Amino acid sequence: MSDDRNADEHDERSWLEKIAQLFSSDPRTRKDLLDILVIAEQNDVIDTETHGIMQGALEVAHLQVRDVMIPRPQMVCLHSDESPGEVVRRVIESGHSRYPVTGDSSDDVLGIVLAKDMLAQLFANGPGSIDIAQLLRPATFIPESKRLNVLLREFRENRNHIAIVIDEYGGVAGLVTIEDVLEEIVGEIEDEHDKQQDTFIKKLSENDYLIKALTPIEEFNEYFDARLSDDEFDTIGGIVMQTFGHLPRRNEIAEIEGFHFKVLNADSRQIHLLRLNLDPGASGG
Repeated sequence: MSDDRNADEHDERSWLEKIAQLFSSDPRTRKDLLDILVIAEQNDVIDTETHGIMQGALEVAHLQVRDVMIPRPQMVCLHSDESPGEVVRRVIESGHSRYPVTGDSSDDVLGIVLAKDMLAQLFANGPGSIDIAQLLRPATFIPESKRLNVLLREFRENRNHIAIVIDEYGGVAGLVTIEDVLEEIVGEIEDEHDKQQDTFIKKLSENDYLIKALTPIEEFNEYFDARLSDDEFDTIGGIVMQTFGHLPRRNEIAEIEGFHFKVLNADSRQIHLLRLNLDPGASGG
C-alpha cells in the first residue's frame, strides 16, 4: 500500500510539474494551451468530453465558413412559385425549421421563411392558404472565408440562425446554420428527425451521388455492387480518410477502386459529406 501511495504521489507531482512548467510563463501559442488540456485530461482534471468541447472552441477561431457549410447540392430550398401543397410536402419531408426561398434560379435567394410562420398561417387561414411572399424574412449573406468565431458572435448578436454563403463570383455556394457552428464545439447534434430520415446515399444524376461519410461500407457495396473491404473500417468515411492519410479539406479528391470521391463537407474532426462520380472522365464537381 505504501509503494502504491508513493507512486500516486510521484505521478501527481509529475503532472503538476508539467502544468507548472507550462504556466511558468503565459502560454504564447495555441499549442501551449492544447498541451495543457491534454495533460489535464490524462490526469483526470477534466474528462474527455470537456476536453473535446474546449478544444473545439479553440479550433472554431481557425475555421472558415467553407469548412462547415451545407453545400449547395444539399440545400433544401422552397421556390416562390410552388403551390401550397408542394410547399407543405417539402417541409414535411425535410423537417427543417428554416428554408431559403429562391426565385428564377438557385442564385436568386429572395429571403428566408420559417416553418413556424407557415404553420401559424396554415392554422389561421386553412389548407391551401400558405403564401410564402407574405412570410419572407431578410436573408443574411456571408462570404465563404468568414471565420466561424466571428459568425457565431454575429448569430448571437443578431438573433439569427441561418446565413446564405456566397462564393467569390457572387453565386450561392451553400448555407450555414448556428447548429453547424455549435457542432464544431460540442460535436454532432442529432434530433429525432435526423435519425428517422437517415438516407446515406442520394442520387443526383446517372453518375453523380451524394454520400454521407457515415454510410456503412456494406450498404455502399450493396447499392453500387462494389467490393470495398470492411476489414479495417465500417464506414465510407473511414476508407476515404485512410486513402488521404490526413484529415482532408473541402474539394480534395480521392480515387478508390474506380470510385471518385470529392469531399464536400468536413470539419476539424471528421468527414461529413462526399460527392461520388462514377464517370472516370469527369471531375466530380
